[in-house]
Amino acid sequence: MPRPTRLFAGEQLRALRQSAGLNQAAMAARLGLSVSYLSQLESGIRPLTPAVTAALRRNHPNALAAIEDSAPAMRIASLAEALADPLLPPAPPPETIARLAEERPEIADRIIALHGAVRAAEERLQMVEETISSGAGSPDTGGRMPWESVRDWFHHAGNYVDPLDRAAETLTETLGLGEPAFVAGLARHGIAIETASDDPAPLRSFDRASGTLTLGGALPPESRRFLIAHQLAAIEFDGAIEAIVAGAPLTSDAARNLLRIGLANYAAGALMMPYATFRAAARAARHDIDRLCRSFGVSFEQCCHRLSTLQRPGEEGIPFYFCRVDMAGNITKRHSATRFQFARFGGACPLWIVHEAAAIPDRIVVQHAATPDGVQYVSMAKGLVKPSGSFMRTPRRYAVTLGCEAEHAADFVYADALDRHSAATPIGISCRLCPRDNCDQRAFPPADRSIAVDPDLRGTVPYRIV
Repeated sequence: MPRPTRLFAGEQLRALRQSAGLNQAAMAARLGLSVSYLSQLESGIRPLTPAVTAALRRNHPNALAAIEDSAPAMRIASLAEALADPLLPPAPPPETIARLAEERPEIADRIIALHGAVRAAEERLQMVEETISSGAGSPDTGGRMPWESVRDWFHHAGNYVDPLDRAAETLTETLGLGEPAFVAGLARHGIAIETASDDPAPLRSFDRASGTLTLGGALPPESRRFLIAHQLAAIEFDGAIEAIVAGAPLTSDAARNLLRIGLANYAAGALMMPYATFRAAARAARHDIDRLCRSFGVSFEQCCHRLSTLQRPGEEGIPFYFCRVDMAGNITKRHSATRFQFARFGGACPLWIVHEAAAIPDRIVVQHAATPDGVQYVSMAKGLVKPSGSFMRTPRRYAVTLGCEAEHAADFVYADALDRHSAATPIGISCRLCPRDNCDQRAFPPADRSIAVDPDLRGTVPYRIV
């Protein structure tokens, strides 16, 4: 009797969880699983077992039926993705892949599981190596500081929070867009807005007793609108935010408060740029950020960040990576809906175009780059300056970058300025994690390789990677 074939449904299970507005801890509790086991299911490392299938049938019968109906197509797609990994030899033709999935599904499933396990192991190794090399964290947080825990929470949520995004979209249908609409929304809750005259003053200060929101007088209009939207979101969506925080696997009050702020910020962006309207405008403009900024009254950074969150199941935008880098090369914001990975600690690859952008404010630069896994990306970066409001305080200087895999270049207006027939710039995650042994810009040897030092021979760096 043939063995029953196994069903890997990681993407579908993740989309189901996100559409239900649940984080991994809440979904795991609903299905009677551990968080780590659910993570392995969503990563495609483990198949759906009879026990998991039974739990899905009890809690999400329609979703399970859709998953089971699409099982053959899912297996072919997952197998094709595994065999197309750039680290492997060229994949066989599509008809060969389809025949293997149909005739030997048990072998196809093992290939899919092995590919998922290798990718997960690579990610874990990267996290361990970066934590060791940076010395980050503290004993009582398991190596992660509060802001790192919150950053990782958004990463695992796919940088898309469905309950808040949909609630914000509904609220803008009632209130409208723009600062007057958001001010009116706060007025419904008895909240008045004042402008601080003190110098320096906090950017935002909310007095709950008097119902007064005080904003810094030196704020640019886009930042002022964002902070008003933040306060409105924090009040209107308080219940949803608290439910998300309660289900998040965070161990400190500081991390939970940072997550509350991050969720309110997320909702503020969704209020200023409602999902369906913004996604349609972005596609029509081929993601021309300056045009979108004018249409929605937002800043360049706010627009880039919002573009990276358009991952609503069934209505996804282009998968982008987004990050913000300060003048020292520290990554202060990051998210990737692509295969592009960021260094968790320390600086980024010196060949990455974002560093040039940081040095030259208000100029957009573009790059065609390839990572060590062979994936090619097109990206833009722009240096920005946030005014301090006073000669006595230094303005904040940094750069933001937004990029996508080269297959989406036709929908990314910045790719028009690139010659993608020429060689792509070889970039990595960071020097400690980059396997390239011929890079003139290398600052440190890779953490997992040995070096040879010849006192009588000096190249660009004083060692040879072996």
